[in-house]
Amino acid sequence: MSKYELISRYLVEFLSQEVRKTGLKKVVVGLSGGIDSAVVAVLAHRAFGDDLLCVKMPSHYSSASSLNDADELCNAFSLRSEIKSIEPMLRAYETSDMSPLRIGNLSARLRMVTLFDISAREGALVLGTSNKSELMLGYGTLYGDLASALNPIGDLYKTEVFDLARYLGVPESIISKPPSADLWEGQSDENEIGYPYSDLDRVLKRYVEERHTSEEMIESGENPELVGMIIKRIYQNQFKRRMPIIAKLTSRTLNHDFNYPRDITL
Repeated sequence: MSKYELISRYLVEFLSQEVRKTGLKKVVVGLSGGIDSAVVAVLAHRAFGDDLLCVKMPSHYSSASSLNDADELCNAFSLRSEIKSIEPMLRAYETSDMSPLRIGNLSARLRMVTLFDISAREGALVLGTSNKSELMLGYGTLYGDLASALNPIGDLYKTEVFDLARYLGVPESIISKPPSADLWEGQSDENEIGYPYSDLDRVLKRYVEERHTSEEMIESGENPELVGMIIKRIYQNQFKRRMPIIAKLTSRTLNHDFNYPRDITL
């Protein structure tokens, strides 16, 4: 059995067990036409079949190819889907002086507002699509694409997501295109971060998984600027990876010393 067969089996079981613990049976996924949401959608379809709903949420900044790629995935795997454009909401708030970053963050949050509302309509849980590379670097919008009820790929680096996508049979049009959150015209993940994911993941794995120091990595030939950027972003963005910190005033404070397992039974 291959590595990615084992991973896919585990993640399908993870999704099935964690969703059903809540008493729900359905899930929703925001389908962007990118590789992360494609992988999550295919895994969720294996776990839930037609109890998965994929939601495509384009705006006036979305590329036509993104919708086409999302449609191709839905057709290839017979995924139940609907389109809910965020363009009216975005245009209602957008002003001419908004930076691409503000537009991108607003777009991500409007999509998640839409997705959570649809999840309430469906009686479903929202699945996250952020990979480990993005989570470690803080490359995501708080209460936007980082929001979800559970995330099956949050412990897979981006390069591993590509490998899993190939194993799952995700269409080549999605695998081969440059990664992009499609938040504004011409936006590219790797151009925005400044390095390809192959370099980012190599250094992230050495620092996070193998516990190499920055000095050890630089001495072995890693780019000092790349190493410094990654370590700085890991620590600067810790707040995005945890629940809001509550000031402790009582003897039992949430997320301090009132931490029961989520699947505890009464």
